[in-house]
Amino acid sequence: MLPYLSSSPHVRAGETTEQIMRAVIYALIPACLVSIYMFGLPALATLFWCTAGALASEAICQKLMQRPLALRDGSAALTGILLALNLPPSAPWWLSLLGSVVAVAIGKQVYGGLGYNPFNPALVARVFLLISFPVQMTTWTSPAPLGSNIDAVTTATPLGEMKTAVMLSGTLPELPHNALSHYFSGQMAGSLGEVSAAALILGATYLFWRRIITWHIPVSFLGSTLILGGIFWLIDPNRYPDPIFHLCTGGLLLGAFFMATDMVTSPVSPSGMVLFGLGCGVLTLLIRLFGGYPEGVSFAILLMNAVTPLIDRVTAPRVFGTGQTKEAL
Repeated sequence: MLPYLSSSPHVRAGETTEQIMRAVIYALIPACLVSIYMFGLPALATLFWCTAGALASEAICQKLMQRPLALRDGSAALTGILLALNLPPSAPWWLSLLGSVVAVAIGKQVYGGLGYNPFNPALVARVFLLISFPVQMTTWTSPAPLGSNIDAVTTATPLGEMKTAVMLSGTLPELPHNALSHYFSGQMAGSLGEVSAAALILGATYLFWRRIITWHIPVSFLGSTLILGGIFWLIDPNRYPDPIFHLCTGGLLLGAFFMATDMVTSPVSPSGMVLFGLGCGVLTLLIRLFGGYPEGVSFAILLMNAVTPLIDRVTAPRVFGTGQTKEAL
């Protein structure tokens, strides 16, 4: 008699959903701490309202849809934190709450909950808020570190200054000699998750060490942005910034390491991940240089989320001995 066999899959991964979500939250702690240090209580308030709003929205949606309460898996908390890191430190409390409701209810639960959403929920909310409330979403303050006597002053982000200068004069603004080092350490205006490249790289290193993410999407995302940005810079360095500027400013690192690598909304095969990252990088740079918005990371990732099913179909592995993909069979 043949032994009993259970249905596939037969190989189980050691990581649970809860463990993966918790690991990503841990990886975001350095960026959260730097943002609180740089912007003080407003940053802490934004993180609180977004996270609390996401948890409450998740609980209400699951109650209304008569689904088991699943707050312990950490996905709602992670969505709230990612949304907060995509908002200005001066974001009013109601904007943070509204964004968290949109992220969870419209970006996630309306599709069936965790694992079924085609778009990154936090980015859905960010783009919704940017289009609906452009003033609040583009009001930036300069860093005012905790314990200092510096008052927060409304200012533009480095990408905003670049876009404005090029539109008005056709040339880039002159940067201080230590500008890039300031950008890398977090001494610039921007969203909470944009202000410290060092903190984001530290968190990403933890995710690589835990094998939560692979190199395919981050490397292809950042590499395509840097290579294409370098080509434009070599063509006209007076009009287009150098690649390191693109790397250290805006949400490029946050998007490449923490948003584009979302397991639900990105391709599953290694070659598909590379294609996905390449598309994100090219779209990001084109929007930054030629689009109406200074930043293009959110739009680029959402657009590539939309074509993820097509990428999965094109890059599906061939079934041994048939020459056809699993979808074709």
